[in-house]
Amino acid sequence: MLTCGRFLSTSSAATASFSPLRTLTRSLLRRPHPRLLSSASAAAATTAVEPDTKGSGGGASGGGGGALRPQWKASIDFKWIRDNRDTVADNIRSRNSAANLDLVLELYDQYLALQKVRSSQCAFCSNWGSFLIMLTMATISNYDRWQEVERLRAERNAVANKMKGKLDPSVRQALVEEGRILFAGKNLKEALTGLEEDLVELTDKLQLEAQSIPNTTHPDVPVGGEESSVIRKQVGSQRSFGFAIKDHLQLGKELDLFDFDAAAEVSGSKFYYLKNEAVLLEMALVNWAISEVSKKGFTPLITPEIVRSSVVEKCGFQPRAQNTQVYSIENSDQCLIGTAEIPVGGIHMDSILLESTLPLKYVAYSHCFRTEAGAAGAATRLCLVKLPSLCPFILNRGLYRVHQFSKVEMFIFCRPEESDKWHEELITIEEDLYASLGLHFKTLDMATGDLGAPAYRKFDIEAWMPGLERYGEISSASNCTDYQSRRLGIRYRPAPSEPPLPSAKKGKAAGGPTQFVHTLNATAVAVPRLIVCILENFQQEDGSIVIPEPLRPFMGGVEVLSPKSK
Repeated sequence: MLTCGRFLSTSSAATASFSPLRTLTRSLLRRPHPRLLSSASAAAATTAVEPDTKGSGGGASGGGGGALRPQWKASIDFKWIRDNRDTVADNIRSRNSAANLDLVLELYDQYLALQKVRSSQCAFCSNWGSFLIMLTMATISNYDRWQEVERLRAERNAVANKMKGKLDPSVRQALVEEGRILFAGKNLKEALTGLEEDLVELTDKLQLEAQSIPNTTHPDVPVGGEESSVIRKQVGSQRSFGFAIKDHLQLGKELDLFDFDAAAEVSGSKFYYLKNEAVLLEMALVNWAISEVSKKGFTPLITPEIVRSSVVEKCGFQPRAQNTQVYSIENSDQCLIGTAEIPVGGIHMDSILLESTLPLKYVAYSHCFRTEAGAAGAATRLCLVKLPSLCPFILNRGLYRVHQFSKVEMFIFCRPEESDKWHEELITIEEDLYASLGLHFKTLDMATGDLGAPAYRKFDIEAWMPGLERYGEISSASNCTDYQSRRLGIRYRPAPSEPPLPSAKKGKAAGGPTQFVHTLNATAVAVPRLIVCILENFQQEDGSIVIPEPLRPFMGGVEVLSPKSK
């Protein structure tokens, strides 16, 4: 930071390319900083991690050569972050986030200093000395510089006293010019223009860094990596087979249910064709899930499957990260969705909802598209321990991990004080759905290291897949509190506690200031993984598959999938 003495020295140079204000504010923004210049920090400013992975979320947009500019701005409570610095730091650490809290707070302090200068412009428009004192006090913290401030104050007063009373125009002009010397020949308007530009630049940097700070964490969430996650509930038990079991790949081949080879030729690896009864099974799962969830008061939706990249980012996903799960459309600002959570989250973007309409509950059907870059996670680690030679074969074939699939997603907008209650309802709906199918599964309270940036708390359900000889994730339910709504701009206006008085001003909104809603999302059905579960758990010795009873009304009367005659 420039000292007061250096500031005066710079201002006396008539050939300076910037006014002292411009030089001072630029020095605040561009001085060398090890965190700002590190590659890790640069990555943090331009990347965010998917909600189902650990790390940070954000909304930066990459660009080469120039300063990064956010495409949108989140309504982040910087004062709360500053006042709860230790809590935020612990949260960042426990969630293995790359967010740089020290840099965020440093940028915020600089932002406040510049805001203080700008807000005082009405006071100093007629008194350049007051402006200079304000700027100096806002940017110099060393006690030994206050003597210089006092000297400037005396100089200001001297000039102000000289300008009192009736003066000859030439004398007054001379005094005005004396005051302008400290601005290196620049007038106040030009200096303020420079200040506004610097304030915009600083605000952009502050947004880019702050958007990487993850959501707060529920106090009951276990701390640690994925292995620290706690089992909340276990339903059913592993089925005992009196014959050699097959995985879903072999069963599907014998039943002529899907074709991976043809899809690989047409589209590439991790794509597939569903055939024959597998098509009926997908439709049955979708229609059954929407039917059951709709009974709980959820509004059915079919969503767009291409959305703006800014909406993807606001929901906590990052289209441009190195291991992004998002497919971006080249030469456009659009992406394919990885989950209906994104378009449903954006349905009320930039809106103020009436409290009487909350909660808003949606059940949405969509196709989902994911790159699956680096997504094997715990399954890879388990496989490497148990079957290292077969690990690539097990994890990269079949329906478990694919690039395109159908899914039914639940989403809720609610009042803040009710989000924990609705989170419990969402996980209960999921558990009831899977229990009714006769699946054996466990519900986990996921540890901090496995939470994505938006999640305050996340429950996962893992079902037993006997052909793969392991549990596999089939759904999750996340409470994102106001993380997404602050980015999407979704608020509600509380209803007034009492009827408005007759004397109330016409048109004035009643009910107090608006508040951000809380958002929650949960998977009702991820079709391919439930097909895996159904085929592997309900296989019979003759190679047939018994369809779970709840799905039969949606299967056109089909109760058993039998091998095709040769």
